[in-house]
Amino acid sequence: MKRIMVMGISAGAGKSTFARQLGDQLSIGVYHLDAFYWKPGWIEAGLPEFKSKQEEVVGRDSWIIEGNYSSTYDLRASHADTIIYLELPLLLCLYRVMKRWWFHRGKTRDDIGEGCEEKLDLEFIKFIVTTYYPRKKKMKKRLKAFKSMSPEKKIIALKSRKEIRGFFKRLGS
Repeated sequence: MKRIMVMGISAGAGKSTFARQLGDQLSIGVYHLDAFYWKPGWIEAGLPEFKSKQEEVVGRDSWIIEGNYSSTYDLRASHADTIIYLELPLLLCLYRVMKRWWFHRGKTRDDIGEGCEEKLDLEFIKFIVTTYYPRKKKMKKRLKAFKSMSPEKKIIALKSRKEIRGFFKRLGS
């Protein structure tokens, strides 16, 4: 496990926290796709720039890249030896998004682009709610497609906080 792609069902699934903990445990650098995608003031990077930043990282010997962004799934998945998918319950994801906003409001998190103050609006909540179940169906197919890229590729799906704790416990032993 040296080139790891961490993805999740939704915002609030715990991708950033999981990736940081995994990076600490394995001593591997962690890269956050939100930091590649968002420019100051929540301006989107263009696809060529966004892709180029990822190409630079996936060419290295070891990395952990966390985030979704389906437009570049295949780029990351084709270079990853391990893909970890977090699928926590919708209500937990929503709770975490609101909690994150409360604790970081008016500040920029270290896993997001510089100059992007934490925000929360009804549009984002609606996005999470309306995409959660359709994504769940898509992800099953996507994970199978990723596995078909290489028989050695490890796919790990974690669907509860208990499973995540168990994963880190096994990793540490």
